[in-house]
Amino acid sequence: MLGIVPAAGRGSRIQPLGFSKELLPVGSRMDGQTERPCAVSEYLVRRMVYNGVDRICFIIASGKSDILEYYAAGYEGAVAVFVAQPSPTGLCDAIFRAAPLVAPEETVLIGLPDTIWFPEDGFCHLPDDRLSFLLFPVDQPELFDAVVVDLDGRVREIQVKQRNAASEWIWGAFKMPGRTFHRLAALWRARDGRDEYFGTLINAYLAVGGQAWGIKAGSAYVDVGTFNGYRTALRLLEGDNTPEGTPMPASAIRSQAPSLPRNGG
Repeated sequence: MLGIVPAAGRGSRIQPLGFSKELLPVGSRMDGQTERPCAVSEYLVRRMVYNGVDRICFIIASGKSDILEYYAAGYEGAVAVFVAQPSPTGLCDAIFRAAPLVAPEETVLIGLPDTIWFPEDGFCHLPDDRLSFLLFPVDQPELFDAVVVDLDGRVREIQVKQRNAASEWIWGAFKMPGRTFHRLAALWRARDGRDEYFGTLINAYLAVGGQAWGIKAGSAYVDVGTFNGYRTALRLLEGDNTPEGTPMPASAIRSQAPSLPRNGG
């Protein structure tokens, strides 16, 4: 099982930092009996490992060697692999850089390394045999990728940063079989790689007969890529009052909207 972590973005919304934004300390984690600072990307990585991932592919840009150094030894038994993205040209380009590593028969998990969300076992709520999105309720869906589903949970449309969005549920992570991953990669290439956002690619995939499901299992979602988001994440974790590893109550803060649109990095 492979986890893909797109970490090549510049992080301009929260700069200047002296390190990659994915290593921004947020909250803490337990290292044996010792409590240590927790990098924001560890929340995603831990959730992947919780679901059974044994390989984690970090997509990084030049100048982000600190991510390689931080995760070089792997994470909680999962092996770390690193792939370079020459320039941060969008989430689709980043994700499909990992295509040579994806076996058709394996399950692929993907999330954003500058977000913190609950429940911690969120990936486990997604089926392994189909393209499925972990959905979270937010107050301003027009600032995210709102997912419209039918009564059976099938995705009808993803509204990418659309005003007056028809759904308050946004995707925060997703899972799919390797074969589906390669079908999406082929479609993206056939469209000349013009899809910067994953949502527009999924809309094209649905238009040619593809299927996807949305699972409304998320309870709290924070984008830590802005100063407001960073402060909200600290309050979210302080409200739990325990190091990472303890489930978050469903009454947690629902979301923190970014001050600028996301660009997949």
